[in-house]
Amino acid sequence: MNNGKTLKRVVIGTLCVIVGVAAVFYIGLRSKLKEFSDEVSKIEMNSIDLTGVEDGTYSGEFDFDEMVGAAVDVTVEKGIITAIKIINHKSSGFGKKAEAIVNSVIQKQSLQVDAISGATGSSKIILKAIEKALVQ
Repeated sequence: MNNGKTLKRVVIGTLCVIVGVAAVFYIGLRSKLKEFSDEVSKIEMNSIDLTGVEDGTYSGEFDFDEMVGAAVDVTVEKGIITAIKIINHKSSGFGKKAEAIVNSVIQKQSLQVDAISGATGSSKIILKAIEKALVQ
């Protein structure tokens, strides 16, 4: 009977430790995401003037930090963005859907497009890489 109580205490103690570690990890992750969101919100997007961009494919890259960044190739023909290829997109996992933003840029011929919901940070980083490709 004593062994049963000891086992129960060990199991409960182990679960408490696991819950505690998970809570600390969660709080740290939320803090890191908030910090990332605050920093990304400071990224300014400049307007692009395609009239001065010669036909060709231009490469641009924007690295926010070692974990988040993007590299793109942007093709321009007769003053129109005809294609955007994402060469590399580093994200924390949530940002993959932001890659759809290239379609909005091509459609509007502008960087002034709405971010992809749930992937605002990666959206802005991809847009900044496009900007860097076109403003050289």
